[in-house]
Amino acid sequence: MSNPAPAIPPYATMLGFTRYVARTGPAKATFVGGLRRQRERRTGFNPHSQLVKALKADIAFRTGGSYLEGVTALVKDRWKPLYEAVSAGALTYLTSLGAPDEVGLAQTREAIATVGPLAVKINPHFGIRYAGNRREAVRLHFDEQPPTPEVITATLHLMTRHMDQILPSAEAVLVDVRRGVTYRRDPAAKTADIERWLAGEAAAFSSMWTTTTAA
Repeated sequence: MSNPAPAIPPYATMLGFTRYVARTGPAKATFVGGLRRQRERRTGFNPHSQLVKALKADIAFRTGGSYLEGVTALVKDRWKPLYEAVSAGALTYLTSLGAPDEVGLAQTREAIATVGPLAVKINPHFGIRYAGNRREAVRLHFDEQPPTPEVITATLHLMTRHMDQILPSAEAVLVDVRRGVTYRRDPAAKTADIERWLAGEAAAFSSMWTTTTAA
């Protein structure tokens, strides 16, 4: 008799979990099922990697956007419309950082968060170091729609919660790349309320993951 395949424990990247909390109704279960299948098959592709590299190169080499301006020509034809849609906003964000000679990259690390029963991988795209040693850990949002309040709150909270591991003493930042808009944590936000909300969402996520596996 063949042994059944071992169950895959519930798991999400920060991107997957924050997209999940922004959904409602049956769409949540459908989304979790898709994430579980990706995890099971070890599939996934990041179409934005070249843009992230170009943005980081412009910051690191203080080139004022020359890498971003040229990146669309380097990607395959199928990705050119996407890069055309996001590169202008990325340039807006780059300009917002200030004088190139006063900004540089900072090394970030990933962290694994425990949210209720769920393991969530916290993975900023890069860190920024300003003159005077002020630092930011940056996560980029590429979706066609602007980030919802739920996505903003969950992303910034999870990054802030693990900042000692990610980039000590840094501020968490979420950048809507398409629109060049930067979001920071609301200082009036109540941490305990956010923790309870995320724990409840994580419990539901884990239940859906297990139910889908059993099905």
